[in-house]
Amino acid sequence: MRFLGIIPVRYKSTRFPGKPLVDIAGKSMIQRVYEQAQKSSLLHKVIVATDDELIYEHANSFGAEVVMTSPDHPSGTDRCFEAFVELNEPYDVVINIQGDEPFIDPEQIDLLAKSFKKEDEIATLMIACNDYESLFSEGEVKIVLDKNNYALYFSRSVIPYLKGIPKEEWHKHHTYYRHVGMYAYRTDILESITQLKPSVLEQKESLEQLRWLENGFSILCIETKHDSYCIDYPEDIERVLKLMKGKV
Repeated sequence: MRFLGIIPVRYKSTRFPGKPLVDIAGKSMIQRVYEQAQKSSLLHKVIVATDDELIYEHANSFGAEVVMTSPDHPSGTDRCFEAFVELNEPYDVVINIQGDEPFIDPEQIDLLAKSFKKEDEIATLMIACNDYESLFSEGEVKIVLDKNNYALYFSRSVIPYLKGIPKEEWHKHHTYYRHVGMYAYRTDILESITQLKPSVLEQKESLEQLRWLENGFSILCIETKHDSYCIDYPEDIERVLKLMKGKV
């Protein structure tokens, strides 16, 4: 199978406007994401998909292939599909690489690609949730799985509820997983899910993947041992740099 990596980025962000261009130890965030994605051994190509001229010009300046997309897309998934169509090249699977994780490990990308089977529709990554703080953080999305590691549900709440056990101890009595936000879509499925209307559960939880589940699409969840560090706010930069000390 042929894999296309797409990094969807936009300039406007309610929490951190212009964050793709922010300097992180001498390089912009989008350049760091692109360079990490380029290290993947299984991606046949990596492109940046944006709606902003400044990002377009900057990405070109460090040698990235860039596709301009509409500013009206409600999600990165929609931006990925437009970029795939505009590129007009034969790929079997599109991998959506988050543009706000500057130190993403290329092994995560390769794990997602090599785990994707021809019959799969959508796949994503997950990591074990081993502490109370991350388990009960509303910013961390938890996953309920079937016996084959296909998603039954994603939630900002903790599911399942462990009756009779103090909440501080739940992670010691059940294997919980939290979502690592990278997706692989079979290209025909990517086209289909971008045609769906927003769903009830999606709107309640503010999680687009619930729209896909509500419409009967399957999402394979693959465990990774590599944690990911997302930049949502300016203060996250120093925190992530401390975590990545020695790797920058």
